Amino acid sequence: MEPYLYNIMLLIYIYLAVLYYLVSCLESKMSINEVSKDKKNITKKKLILLVLFGFLFCATIFSVYWYIDIRDSQTTDDAYVSGNKISISSQVASSVVSINYTNTDLVKKGDILVQLDSTDTALAYNKAKGNLSETVRKVRQLYINNALDKDNIEKARIAYEQSLSDLNRYSRLTGVAAVPHETLQHAKNLVASNKVGLNIALQEYKSNQALLLNTNFASQPSIQNAADAVREAWITLQRTSIKSPVTGYVAQRNVNVGENVSVGQSLMAIVPMDQFWIDANFKETQLGQVKIGQQVDFTTDIYGDSVVYTGHVMGINMGTGSAFSLLPAQNASGNWIKVVQRVPVRIKINIDQLENNPLRIGLSANVKIKTIGGENSSLPKTQRATPVYSSKTLVLDTADVDREIVKIINAN
Repeated sequence: MEPYLYNIMLLIYIYLAVLYYLVSCLESKMSINEVSKDKKNITKKKLILLVLFGFLFCATIFSVYWYIDIRDSQTTDDAYVSGNKISISSQVASSVVSINYTNTDLVKKGDILVQLDSTDTALAYNKAKGNLSETVRKVRQLYINNALDKDNIEKARIAYEQSLSDLNRYSRLTGVAAVPHETLQHAKNLVASNKVGLNIALQEYKSNQALLLNTNFASQPSIQNAADAVREAWITLQRTSIKSPVTGYVAQRNVNVGENVSVGQSLMAIVPMDQFWIDANFKETQLGQVKIGQQVDFTTDIYGDSVVYTGHVMGINMGTGSAFSLLPAQNASGNWIKVVQRVPVRIKINIDQLENNPLRIGLSANVKIKTIGGENSSLPKTQRATPVYSSKTLVLDTADVDREIVKIINAN
């Protein structure tokens, strides 16, 4: 019953009581003969008066209840339990070897939900490690060639200086005809050839040095690329074990053993028990006094009125339900009927209450908001400083593969 009806009932009962009192006063002025006749109706009138005062008492109780409890509250039965339904999907393509959990099972954060065939990924990992070993050896060869190029430069320099010294000596003897002209020409050619050889040795050294520069052995680009390939193969291998990012209960399992799964394919869902809330759809005429932080009491159809949950208003949606629907109403044509819209209000549940009386996503609820107190605002005034939800369970720790990479580099 609407609150204003209690006041109307109270006024009606007061009016009837006063009217009955006035009629009784008029009848008391009747003649003695008429009074004798009325004695027969005294019992009936007392009964009627008792009934009227009974109704008056009930109306008073209802009015007091409305003033104390209903006046500062808004209720709705258009409310439902909502929560996070975390979809579990595969990050690699392979076939399913085993399924460790099914619907309604409890899983802990980090548990392996589905195991995929790791044969191909293990081969790719071993191949990447072999490629890293080969790369390390090739880079080591560059360092050896670098020392060899220095020796070649020194050898070419000595040959060039020797041939140049011989040419200078032959040139001094040409005046006395002690050295044939042909020998002198050969000496000049040898000097030119040794100079070219020295330049070639210098360029080979510079070319090899360009591959090494001043970078230490383990930081060479080719070794880093090969090491990253090993890490990538190792990560792919680890992802054949599909883990749960949170603690919760399994729902909507739609994968079977032997099935070939693709990247991104949904396998099942995990519903965490600590991530529930209520979406209550209030009429727009009820939201004038609803503020963030106001206390909320609600019951659910699964437990009835025997279990009363508590919470508080988290926020009011920025649009009505019809505004965000797939086909929103178009009222600009002029041919329309005004309908009171409903706006979703998100209500945070005190999670501790769910331990003894757990809820499920989609359950119906009856919500009552105490429209007093709160933050005096229907919109948040501060920005959220921390993530709403987070989990680092699926972030792989590469410490093991890093140690394996260092071991391969040192061994080669």
